[in-house]
Amino acid sequence: MQNPEAIASTEIMRVEHVRRGFNKSQGELLVLDDANLVLKEGEIVGLLGRSGSGKSTLLRIIAGLIQPTGGSVTYKGEPLDGPAEGVAMVFQTFALFPWLTVLQNVEAGLEALGVNPRERRERSLAAIDLIGLDGFENAYPRELSGGMRQRVGFARALVVDPTLLLMDEPFSALDVLTAETLRTDLLDLWNERRLKIKSVLIVTHNIEEAVFMCDRILVLSSNPGRVIAEIQVPFAHPRNRLDPAFRRLVDDIYARMTARATTGGVRKELELGTWLPAVSTNLMAGLIETLAMAPYNGKADLPEIARTLHLEVDDLFPVAEMLQHLGFADVQEGDILLTQPGKVFAEYGTQERKLMFAEHLVRSVPLAARIRRVLNERPGHRAPRVRFEQELEDFLSDNAAEETLDAVINWGRYAEIFSYNDQAETFSLEDVES
Repeated sequence: MQNPEAIASTEIMRVEHVRRGFNKSQGELLVLDDANLVLKEGEIVGLLGRSGSGKSTLLRIIAGLIQPTGGSVTYKGEPLDGPAEGVAMVFQTFALFPWLTVLQNVEAGLEALGVNPRERRERSLAAIDLIGLDGFENAYPRELSGGMRQRVGFARALVVDPTLLLMDEPFSALDVLTAETLRTDLLDLWNERRLKIKSVLIVTHNIEEAVFMCDRILVLSSNPGRVIAEIQVPFAHPRNRLDPAFRRLVDDIYARMTARATTGGVRKELELGTWLPAVSTNLMAGLIETLAMAPYNGKADLPEIARTLHLEVDDLFPVAEMLQHLGFADVQEGDILLTQPGKVFAEYGTQERKLMFAEHLVRSVPLAARIRRVLNERPGHRAPRVRFEQELEDFLSDNAAEETLDAVINWGRYAEIFSYNDQAETFSLEDVES
């Protein structure tokens, strides 16, 4: 068993003042800004952040897959310039070659390194055995379950004997039970010192997973991403999720991650160029209804309601945040509370909800108000999608602009503040009451 207090201090990776941005007409759009972290030997570090925090971008910079636009990354004291020997990565989507067997998939990395066939086979068979896939060497990915395919991904990363293992949400594509089994098996190998890896960095959106696995957790802010908190996890392995101290730490991280940004003590409101998540109105209404009912009666602990509804950070936070922006709920210190309008919404029927949602949408979401105003001002009450998309692209990446506009289209349709023809890619006021 590893003792957190006995972690060696040998530095493996250092990230200093890293920035990653894209040039837009309104200036540089920053995904990461002044990101700093140090990875040391003998520890598992979690990178935790909401959507838009740039955690996967930072991981790819550390892997040498993309270059930062500012700052520096050093690996074992040397500047990192592209993929480095001794750094391996496990992806969320398995990324296996479907035409190769398990053994051939695991061998692929060694083959690329020029390892001779005999050694390649011996090391690959040992990695397959280590990760619990002995007997499946000649199976193809299509014959394996999701959990087994991810084990192949782990074996492929481990076979090159990396110093640093990077993991990009490696359990998120798996069902709950499979993810838990693989997570525990990996921790057992790490704690029994059966892996040659010196350090692990895992990107996750699952707070409990981070507390369960990691020695340190780095919390990233969003838009742009930077490390805003470093949390030491003091518990020895194996860890008990039901331990009150474990639960308190989970609650504390929820509170940190749901703290709403302020400027001069005033909460920041949405702006025209703010990225918006694709949260369905059904999810928003469902969460309002759940909060309004017993046992919550208008107030719930976010970790508790996440467990009850089987939602993770990237699922729950956007819904809670949009309800907060729309004035139907408030998030405080890891709790979500219905406001008075939220309580009224829960009691309303379908048409009354639509009218109330429309009022809050136009008041709280500048893009929705802009679309409605433009349509009202135009003689034909019509406008092309590209007119608003181009406006958003001054502030957001092309993908983010598209996602934001699609989100507002769905909300606007529900609220009946405008119509949208997807084939013609045109907004209008047809069949909408003025």
